[in-house]
Amino acid sequence: MPIAYHNQRRIFTLKGLLELKVPVRRCRNTKCAAFHTPVRPFEEGSFALPKSESGLDLIAWIGHCRYTRHQSLIQIHQQLRERDIAISERSVCNLLHRYEELLALKVSHSVAGLRSQGRVILAIDGLQPDKGQEVLWVLRDCLSGTILLARSLLSGAQDDLSELIREVKEALPVPIVGVITDGQNSLRPAVHATLPGVPHQLCQFHYLREAARPVYEADRQAKKELKKRVRGIRPIEHSLAGREDEEAQAIRGYCLAVRAALTDDGQPPLEAPGLRLQERLKAISDSLSQVAQKATEKGGSLDNYSG
Repeated sequence: MPIAYHNQRRIFTLKGLLELKVPVRRCRNTKCAAFHTPVRPFEEGSFALPKSESGLDLIAWIGHCRYTRHQSLIQIHQQLRERDIAISERSVCNLLHRYEELLALKVSHSVAGLRSQGRVILAIDGLQPDKGQEVLWVLRDCLSGTILLARSLLSGAQDDLSELIREVKEALPVPIVGVITDGQNSLRPAVHATLPGVPHQLCQFHYLREAARPVYEADRQAKKELKKRVRGIRPIEHSLAGREDEEAQAIRGYCLAVRAALTDDGQPPLEAPGLRLQERLKAISDSLSQVAQKATEKGGSLDNYSG
Protein backbone atom coordinates (compact mmCIF):
# COMPACT_ATOMS: atom_id res chain seq x y z
CA MET A 1 0.00 0.00 0.00
CA PRO A 2 1.32 3.46 -0.81
CA ILE A 3 1.96 6.06 1.87
CA ALA A 4 -1.00 8.43 2.12
CA TYR A 5 0.43 10.86 4.68
CA HIS A 6 2.70 11.13 7.75
CA ASN A 7 1.78 11.65 11.41
CA GLN A 8 4.01 13.35 13.95
CA ARG A 9 3.97 11.68 17.36
CA ARG A 10 5.73 12.72 20.57
CA ILE A 11 6.49 10.08 23.22
CA PHE A 12 7.97 10.49 26.69
CA THR A 13 10.65 7.84 27.31
CA LEU A 14 13.24 7.30 30.04
CA LYS A 15 15.87 8.78 27.71
CA GLY A 16 13.82 11.90 27.04
CA LEU A 17 11.30 13.14 24.52
CA LEU A 18 11.10 11.04 21.36
CA GLU A 19 9.55 12.38 18.16
CA LEU A 20 8.30 9.84 15.64
CA LYS A 21 7.46 10.45 12.01
CA VAL A 22 4.85 7.78 11.33
CA PRO A 23 4.00 6.87 7.72
CA VAL A 24 0.32 5.98 7.34
CA ARG A 25 -0.70 3.83 4.36
CA ARG A 26 -4.06 3.39 2.67
CA CYS A 27 -5.27 0.87 0.13
CA ARG A 28 -6.48 2.42 -3.12
CA ASN A 29 -8.24 -0.68 -4.40
CA THR A 30 -11.96 0.08 -4.23
CA LYS A 31 -12.75 -3.65 -4.20
CA CYS A 32 -10.62 -4.27 -1.10
CA ALA A 33 -12.37 -4.69 2.26
CA ALA A 34 -9.78 -2.33 3.79
CA PHE A 35 -10.21 0.35 1.12
CA HIS A 36 -9.14 3.76 2.37
CA THR A 37 -8.61 2.39 5.89
CA PRO A 38 -5.46 3.92 7.47
CA VAL A 39 -2.79 1.34 8.33
CA ARG A 40 -0.04 2.38 10.72
CA PRO A 41 3.37 0.61 10.80
CA PHE A 42 3.71 -2.45 13.02
CA GLU A 43 6.98 -1.11 14.49
CA GLU A 44 5.12 1.79 16.10
CA GLY A 45 3.75 -0.61 18.72
CA SER A 46 7.28 -1.28 20.03
CA PHE A 47 7.52 2.33 21.27
CA ALA A 48 4.18 3.01 22.95
CA LEU A 49 0.58 1.92 23.33
CA PRO A 50 -1.99 3.33 20.88
CA LYS A 51 -3.00 6.94 21.62
CA SER A 52 -0.48 7.11 24.48
CA GLU A 53 2.24 9.71 25.00
CA SER A 54 4.27 7.45 27.35
CA GLY A 55 6.80 4.93 26.09
CA LEU A 56 6.68 1.25 27.00
CA ASP A 57 10.06 1.57 28.73
CA LEU A 58 8.59 4.25 31.01
CA ILE A 59 5.61 2.02 31.90
CA ALA A 60 7.91 -0.94 32.63
CA TRP A 61 10.20 1.25 34.78
CA ILE A 62 7.27 2.54 36.86
CA GLY A 63 6.06 -1.03 37.45
CA HIS A 64 9.57 -2.09 38.45
CA CYS A 65 9.91 0.78 40.92
CA ARG A 66 6.53 0.03 42.47
CA TYR A 67 6.64 -3.75 42.82
CA THR A 68 10.37 -4.55 42.92
CA ARG A 69 11.82 -1.52 44.72
CA HIS A 70 8.61 -1.01 46.76
CA GLN A 71 8.58 2.73 46.12
CA SER A 72 5.52 4.94 46.56
CA LEU A 73 3.94 6.87 43.69
CA ILE A 74 5.27 10.10 45.19
CA GLN A 75 8.83 8.73 45.18
CA ILE A 76 8.48 7.50 41.59
CA HIS A 77 7.12 10.89 40.49
CA GLN A 78 10.02 12.65 42.18
CA GLN A 79 12.55 10.45 40.37
CA LEU A 80 10.85 11.21 37.05
CA ARG A 81 11.10 14.94 37.76
CA GLU A 82 14.81 14.48 38.47
CA ARG A 83 15.08 12.84 35.05
CA ASP A 84 13.34 15.91 33.53
CA ILE A 85 10.31 13.83 32.53
CA ALA A 86 7.40 16.24 32.95
CA ILE A 87 4.35 14.14 33.82
CA SER A 88 1.93 14.58 36.69
CA GLU A 89 1.59 12.32 39.73
CA ARG A 90 -1.85 11.30 38.46
CA SER A 91 -0.26 10.20 35.19
CA VAL A 92 2.15 7.99 37.15
CA CYS A 93 -0.84 6.28 38.75
CA ASN A 94 -2.48 5.80 35.34
CA LEU A 95 0.71 4.32 33.87
CA LEU A 96 0.93 1.91 36.80
CA HIS A 97 -2.56 0.70 35.86
CA ARG A 98 -1.38 0.24 32.25
CA TYR A 99 1.52 -1.85 33.60
CA GLU A 100 -0.87 -4.10 35.50
CA GLU A 101 -3.06 -4.48 32.42
CA LEU A 102 -0.07 -5.42 30.25
CA LEU A 103 1.03 -7.93 32.88
CA ALA A 104 -2.43 -9.49 32.98
CA LEU A 105 -2.45 -9.68 29.17
CA LYS A 106 0.90 -11.47 29.12
CA VAL A 107 -0.35 -13.89 31.78
CA SER A 108 -3.40 -14.80 29.70
CA HIS A 109 -1.18 -15.71 26.73
CA SER A 110 1.21 -17.80 28.86
CA VAL A 111 -1.35 -20.24 30.30
CA ALA A 112 -1.76 -22.15 27.02
CA GLY A 113 1.83 -23.45 27.21
CA LEU A 114 1.13 -25.42 30.41
CA ARG A 115 -0.62 -28.31 28.64
CA SER A 116 2.65 -30.01 27.74
CA GLN A 117 3.84 -30.32 31.37
CA GLY A 118 0.51 -31.81 32.51
CA ARG A 119 0.33 -30.28 35.99
CA VAL A 120 0.91 -27.10 37.99
CA ILE A 121 2.51 -26.48 41.37
CA LEU A 122 0.98 -23.20 42.50
CA ALA A 123 2.96 -20.56 44.41
CA ILE A 124 1.01 -17.68 46.00
CA ASP A 125 2.50 -14.52 47.45
CA GLY A 126 1.57 -10.88 47.99
CA LEU A 127 3.77 -7.83 47.38
CA GLN A 128 2.93 -4.67 49.33
CA PRO A 129 5.12 -1.63 48.56
CA ASP A 130 3.72 0.42 51.48
CA LYS A 131 1.61 -0.36 54.51
CA GLY A 132 -2.01 0.51 53.95
CA GLN A 133 -1.62 0.37 50.16
CA GLU A 134 -2.90 -2.22 47.72
CA VAL A 135 -1.22 -5.62 47.71
CA LEU A 136 -0.19 -7.12 44.36
CA TRP A 137 -1.04 -10.82 44.61
CA VAL A 138 0.95 -13.03 42.27
CA LEU A 139 0.04 -16.66 41.53
CA ARG A 140 2.83 -18.48 39.71
CA ASP A 141 3.59 -21.99 38.46
CA CYS A 142 6.78 -23.26 40.11
CA LEU A 143 7.58 -25.78 37.35
CA SER A 144 7.60 -23.42 34.38
CA GLY A 145 7.93 -20.07 36.18
CA THR A 146 4.80 -18.84 34.40
CA ILE A 147 2.83 -16.12 36.17
CA LEU A 148 -0.77 -17.30 36.14
CA LEU A 149 -2.44 -14.28 37.72
CA ALA A 150 -1.34 -10.90 39.03
CA ARG A 151 -3.88 -8.58 40.61
CA SER A 152 -3.92 -5.76 43.15
CA LEU A 153 -6.30 -6.07 46.11
CA LEU A 154 -7.02 -3.70 48.97
CA SER A 155 -7.77 -6.66 51.22
CA GLY A 156 -6.04 -9.96 51.84
CA ALA A 157 -9.10 -11.58 53.37
CA GLN A 158 -9.86 -15.27 52.89
CA ASP A 159 -12.80 -14.67 50.53
CA ASP A 160 -10.76 -12.41 48.23
CA LEU A 161 -7.88 -14.87 48.06
CA SER A 162 -10.24 -17.78 47.51
CA GLU A 163 -11.68 -15.97 44.50
CA LEU A 164 -8.20 -15.51 43.00
CA ILE A 165 -7.32 -19.17 43.47
CA ARG A 166 -10.67 -20.26 42.06
CA GLU A 167 -10.18 -18.05 39.00
CA VAL A 168 -6.78 -19.61 38.30
CA LYS A 169 -8.09 -23.13 38.88
CA GLU A 170 -10.92 -22.67 36.38
CA ALA A 171 -8.63 -21.12 33.75
CA LEU A 172 -5.94 -23.80 33.89
CA PRO A 173 -6.03 -26.61 31.33
CA VAL A 174 -4.18 -28.93 33.77
CA PRO A 175 -4.72 -29.83 37.46
CA ILE A 176 -3.02 -28.16 40.42
CA VAL A 177 -1.09 -30.89 42.27
CA GLY A 178 0.54 -28.78 45.00
CA VAL A 179 0.53 -25.33 46.63
CA ILE A 180 3.40 -23.35 48.18
CA THR A 181 2.79 -20.21 50.28
CA ASP A 182 4.39 -18.29 53.14
CA GLY A 183 1.76 -19.62 55.56
CA GLN A 184 -0.21 -16.38 55.95
CA ASN A 185 -3.25 -16.91 58.18
CA SER A 186 -5.79 -15.96 55.50
CA LEU A 187 -4.06 -18.09 52.85
CA ARG A 188 -4.33 -21.41 54.65
CA PRO A 189 -8.15 -21.58 54.83
CA ALA A 190 -8.42 -20.08 51.32
CA VAL A 191 -6.28 -22.87 49.86
CA HIS A 192 -8.12 -25.52 51.88
CA ALA A 193 -11.53 -24.25 50.71
CA THR A 194 -10.73 -23.94 46.99
CA LEU A 195 -8.24 -26.81 46.59
CA PRO A 196 -9.39 -29.56 48.98
CA GLY A 197 -7.03 -32.50 49.13
CA VAL A 198 -4.18 -30.68 47.34
CA PRO A 199 -0.91 -30.78 49.36
CA HIS A 200 -0.04 -27.37 50.81
CA GLN A 201 3.40 -26.66 52.22
CA LEU A 202 5.31 -23.67 53.53
CA CYS A 203 7.90 -22.17 51.17
CA GLN A 204 11.37 -23.67 51.68
CA PHE A 205 12.85 -20.18 51.87
CA HIS A 206 10.62 -19.31 54.82
CA TYR A 207 11.59 -22.59 56.52
CA LEU A 208 15.24 -21.74 56.00
CA ARG A 209 14.79 -18.17 57.19
CA GLU A 210 13.13 -19.24 60.42
CA ALA A 211 15.74 -21.94 61.07
CA ALA A 212 18.58 -19.49 60.43
CA ARG A 213 17.15 -16.67 62.55
CA PRO A 214 19.59 -17.16 65.51
CA VAL A 215 22.55 -17.21 63.11
CA TYR A 216 21.19 -14.17 61.28
CA GLU A 217 20.86 -12.17 64.52
CA ALA A 218 24.44 -13.03 65.50
CA ASP A 219 25.68 -12.11 62.01
CA ARG A 220 23.76 -8.81 62.10
CA GLN A 221 25.39 -7.90 65.41
CA ALA A 222 28.82 -8.80 64.01
CA LYS A 223 28.22 -6.53 61.01
CA LYS A 224 27.27 -3.68 63.33
CA GLU A 225 30.55 -4.06 65.21
CA LEU A 226 32.53 -4.19 61.96
CA LYS A 227 30.91 -0.95 60.77
CA LYS A 228 32.09 0.82 63.92
CA ARG A 229 35.70 0.03 62.97
CA VAL A 230 35.40 1.35 59.42
CA ARG A 231 34.91 5.09 59.76
CA GLY A 232 36.56 8.22 58.45
CA ILE A 233 35.91 7.70 54.73
CA ARG A 234 34.37 11.14 54.19
CA PRO A 235 37.36 13.13 55.62
CA ILE A 236 39.72 11.17 53.36
CA GLU A 237 37.56 11.95 50.33
CA HIS A 238 37.43 15.64 51.28
CA SER A 239 41.23 15.74 51.58
CA LEU A 240 41.47 14.65 47.95
CA ALA A 241 39.40 17.57 46.63
CA GLY A 242 41.01 19.07 43.54
CA ARG A 243 43.48 16.22 43.08
CA GLU A 244 43.39 14.11 39.92
CA ASP A 245 46.77 12.38 40.17
CA GLU A 246 47.14 8.60 40.07
CA GLU A 247 47.50 8.24 43.85
CA ALA A 248 44.32 10.28 44.49
CA GLN A 249 42.35 8.17 42.02
CA ALA A 250 43.57 4.97 43.69
CA ILE A 251 42.55 6.24 47.14
CA ARG A 252 39.10 7.23 45.84
CA GLY A 253 38.77 3.71 44.47
CA TYR A 254 39.49 2.23 47.90
CA CYS A 255 36.96 4.60 49.50
CA LEU A 256 34.30 3.52 47.01
CA ALA A 257 35.13 -0.14 47.69
CA VAL A 258 34.64 0.40 51.44
CA ARG A 259 31.33 2.22 50.86
CA ALA A 260 30.09 -0.59 48.61
CA ALA A 261 31.03 -3.18 51.21
CA LEU A 262 29.16 -1.29 53.95
CA THR A 263 25.95 -0.93 51.94
CA ASP A 264 25.81 -4.50 50.61
CA ASP A 265 23.28 -6.35 52.77
CA GLY A 266 23.52 -9.64 50.88
CA GLN A 267 20.55 -11.99 50.72
CA PRO A 268 20.08 -13.49 54.18
CA PRO A 269 19.82 -16.26 55.15
CA LEU A 270 21.54 -17.60 52.01
CA GLU A 271 24.24 -14.92 52.13
CA ALA A 272 25.18 -13.63 55.58
CA PRO A 273 25.81 -9.86 55.29
CA GLY A 274 28.20 -9.80 58.24
CA LEU A 275 30.41 -12.54 56.81
CA ARG A 276 30.33 -10.91 53.39
CA LEU A 277 31.37 -7.56 54.89
CA GLN A 278 34.22 -9.24 56.77
CA GLU A 279 35.48 -10.94 53.59
CA ARG A 280 35.33 -7.76 51.52
CA LEU A 281 37.02 -5.63 54.19
CA LYS A 282 39.77 -8.25 54.51
CA ALA A 283 40.32 -8.17 50.75
CA ILE A 284 40.57 -4.36 50.86
CA SER A 285 42.95 -4.53 53.84
CA ASP A 286 45.19 -7.10 52.11
CA SER A 287 45.30 -4.94 48.99
CA LEU A 288 46.24 -1.86 51.03
CA SER A 289 48.98 -3.84 52.78
CA GLN A 290 50.47 -4.82 49.43
CA VAL A 291 50.35 -1.21 48.24
CA ALA A 292 51.95 0.01 51.46
CA GLN A 293 54.71 -2.60 51.14
CA LYS A 294 55.48 -1.54 47.57
CA ALA A 295 55.45 2.13 48.60
CA THR A 296 57.90 1.39 51.42
CA GLU A 297 60.23 -0.45 49.06
CA LYS A 298 60.18 2.55 46.73
CA GLY A 299 60.69 5.01 49.59
CA GLY A 300 57.11 6.37 49.46
CA SER A 301 54.56 6.64 52.22
CA LEU A 302 50.79 6.19 52.67
CA ASP A 303 50.71 7.21 56.30
CA ASN A 304 48.23 10.04 55.67
CA TYR A 305 45.60 7.54 54.53
CA SER A 306 46.44 4.47 56.58
CA GLY A 307 43.37 4.97 58.81
